Amino acid sequence: MHIHILGICGTFMGGIAVIARQAGHRVTGCDANVYPPMSTQLQSRGIDLIEGWDPSQTALAPDLFVVGNVVSRGNPLMEAILDQGLRYISGPQWLYENVLRDKWVLAVAGTHGKTTTASMLAWVLEHAGLNPGFLIGGVPMNFDASARLTDGAFFAIEADEYDTAFFDKRSKFVHYRPRTAILNNLEFDHADIFDDLKAIETQFHNLVRIVPRAGLIVANGRDEALARVLAPSNGKPRCWTPVENFDANSQWNARELDANTFEVRFGGEALGAVHWDLLGRHNVSNALATIAAARHAGVPVATAVAGLGGFRNVRRRLEVRGSARGITVYDDFAHHPTAIETTIAGLRSKVGMARILAVLEPRSNTMKMGVMKDTLAPSLADAQGVFCYTGGIDWPAAAALAPLGEKLSCADDLDALVRSIVAVARAGDHVLVMSNGGFGGVHARLLEALAEPA
Repeated sequence: MHIHILGICGTFMGGIAVIARQAGHRVTGCDANVYPPMSTQLQSRGIDLIEGWDPSQTALAPDLFVVGNVVSRGNPLMEAILDQGLRYISGPQWLYENVLRDKWVLAVAGTHGKTTTASMLAWVLEHAGLNPGFLIGGVPMNFDASARLTDGAFFAIEADEYDTAFFDKRSKFVHYRPRTAILNNLEFDHADIFDDLKAIETQFHNLVRIVPRAGLIVANGRDEALARVLAPSNGKPRCWTPVENFDANSQWNARELDANTFEVRFGGEALGAVHWDLLGRHNVSNALATIAAARHAGVPVATAVAGLGGFRNVRRRLEVRGSARGITVYDDFAHHPTAIETTIAGLRSKVGMARILAVLEPRSNTMKMGVMKDTLAPSLADAQGVFCYTGGIDWPAAAALAPLGEKLSCADDLDALVRSIVAVARAGDHVLVMSNGGFGGVHARLLEALAEPA
């Protein structure tokens, strides 16, 4: 079959393309911006790419168009597909019908930690010899791709609550029909499609309703929003699946032995210790969820613990991009105030009292709308310097971040932003760059500027 994918350069749709190619289909695709690294990854797999939405692409005569949620009405190619009555389907539905319906699906949902936890889970299943397929919204360092199809029985997937397509406003994850579901946490996000937290809770409840009685829900025991999702309503159950909680006083919890080691406990019993290089209490929580989900799939806890010891994290999660003049530059995907605060705390646990200079691009749709601007300053409080790129946002960042005082610097020009960072950085500092995009290659610009003679 020949499929043509609209929006192919997004992480999820790019993963669909890789899986479809591995399944033996001829795959082509288009997007508004076709550029590395995604373009080179796809082309190396024999996938032809077209830049733009020219309606003439219907002349390729594919058997099916797979439509990403970046596409909306008014898109020239989509209008031509509709006018000509051609076959089309959403990415999540295609994935279920062609791959997931024959698999034991382990889905990782939540506002934060989906990519890391799904990567951990895929690696633990791999370590256990189960040869899982996976589709993850990032590049796990234990693998050479963000997606793969195997003949194994298990499939680990990052389960996003974002909408499916312009013609299907349900969250993507309801298409996956998991047997094992991790619910990491739940906060308000995606303000471009959800009005409030209650609207997101409704989508998570829709996910909970389709997990079978023979399945398992692994949920964060400290999260009040998830507790509401799972709680009975008017005396009637809203969850028909066994639930195992992690964190706090839950069934699954951890006792930290040192900065890089924690003991895994279930029902008060110590089951082993994980020794690894990851930073932050949030990653310990991710690991507990992973161990519980893998156990449901038949992986002994001891095997999961051993596997996590070899987990190498995901690109763009406190990833060191380089150093110059004794100054280390990191790249991180954090773009929500909670994730920003957690990421800074994770780095702090590593660097102690050393200075952290936080560099932020408010790039997500929610951040661009300014919905969370009032909680942004507190999330950055533990950094000794804060540099905010204001290009592309309409709300007054300097005013919103004013509580940070003299340690704040804002600029709407990247070169100016780099100069302001270089002017204050000194040996021993840690420069933490946070964005859910490429940030104009600011990491390389910083390292190049820092390397120049003073």
